[in-house]
Amino acid sequence: MTQIHMHPISASPLDRTQGDSAVEKRQPVRIGAVSYLNTKPLIFGLETALGERDQLSLALPSQLATELASGKIDIGLIPVVEYFQHPEFEIVSDAVIACRGPVWSVRVFFRCEPSQVKTLALDEGSRTSAALCKVLFHQRFGFVPNTIPLKMTDDPISVPADAVLVIGDRAMHPESFQPAFQSDWDLGQAWFEETGLPFVFAMWVARNSSFAQEEWKLTLERTRDQGLSHVRDIACLAAKKYQLSVEQCEDYLTHYIRFFLRADERAGLQEFRRRCDALSLLSN
Repeated sequence: MTQIHMHPISASPLDRTQGDSAVEKRQPVRIGAVSYLNTKPLIFGLETALGERDQLSLALPSQLATELASGKIDIGLIPVVEYFQHPEFEIVSDAVIACRGPVWSVRVFFRCEPSQVKTLALDEGSRTSAALCKVLFHQRFGFVPNTIPLKMTDDPISVPADAVLVIGDRAMHPESFQPAFQSDWDLGQAWFEETGLPFVFAMWVARNSSFAQEEWKLTLERTRDQGLSHVRDIACLAAKKYQLSVEQCEDYLTHYIRFFLRADERAGLQEFRRRCDALSLLSN
């Protein structure tokens, strides 16, 4: 197995000008992230970059959003729908999980023709993917099916629904859903076909402005940049766990997932929010 040689992340301007005492005096920061394959470049070396009193925890995207809203964490890598619904939340950095076209790891599997779907099981792992699924159904067919929850412990094949939304690592093996399902949508590709825009799934978001500081912006962006410079190493370490080849992992992280919030991604965010608002999918 490939050995990763960590390269220290250089100190932020705050650290360089005020020294270690600045880190010691500020309040510890609690950061929550996700352990899916597509988040690995964003958290590669993050624990090393944090101060001794800071904390990093891992959970499902939807759980992180709840923890951020309740104050259990201060910065979280959360679904964009949760950012839309909390006016007090602030984007911390331009490090995101996005795609422009196929995403591979977010799929809807169909037992019947998509236009005939009456019941849709929604993976509980990401509320953003659930909202995107509803937006696409309404855009293509003018309706949103009745929905039921799909727990992370549920076997998607055994769920009594016409279609099943599956996210994350288990969606990356569509062959395992045959012959129970006859077709599938890659939601990243479906969104791009409808809009011509990238889709942003998750972002680093702070609970309020006191945590949306330049120090954390730089730390999270440097961590992302370091992770992207070690994609091959990450792929070597992750391949066995996700039952993929090293080449598949590397291809996924370099050709499917985009990690920067740029002008096109912001336009995609704005368009997704507009469509969610039109269907009353947001509480705010």
